[in-house]
Amino acid sequence: MTLSPADDGLLLALLNTTPVVDGRPRDELDSIDAGRRWLTAHGQPASVAEWKALREVRSVLQDVVRAERDPGGVAPFVAGVGYWATGVDGGITWSLDLPEGRTAAARAVLAWDALTVSSPGRLRPCANPECRLFLIDRSKPNSARWCSMATCGNRLKARRHYERTRDASQS
Repeated sequence: MTLSPADDGLLLALLNTTPVVDGRPRDELDSIDAGRRWLTAHGQPASVAEWKALREVRSVLQDVVRAERDPGGVAPFVAGVGYWATGVDGGITWSLDLPEGRTAAARAVLAWDALTVSSPGRLRPCANPECRLFLIDRSKPNSARWCSMATCGNRLKARRHYERTRDASQS
């Protein structure tokens, strides 16, 4: 097993499992059944241990990305991870050995680490203070601010426009 671009997707999907819907926070991993469905949908082992580790690592990663916790908090989730080289057809193939019960959690941490190294500052929380989602900014100028321009970006721009026009009409 090796890390792939799908692991970025796994990381972002995990971080975004606590959205605010109709003004109320929701947890898409709130039960064992929901967690198992989520893990299965993301091609991960769907055991109770995986679900528990996933919920724990999500909380740590969300805090780390928001700069509310030291990144060292992710260390327990990658303890025991191994990376092995095998010679194949004149080249090397790398395999990832992940601990049972923490496979998805370890993948999420490894994807987070790979992003912080290859694309520092591009994984971040949405700039809408009412939103709890995250984004990976893949724009060339690294200027994306919202999880979705259609929702958060549009709402904030519309709100600022309304406030400016209201203030101007009251002057």
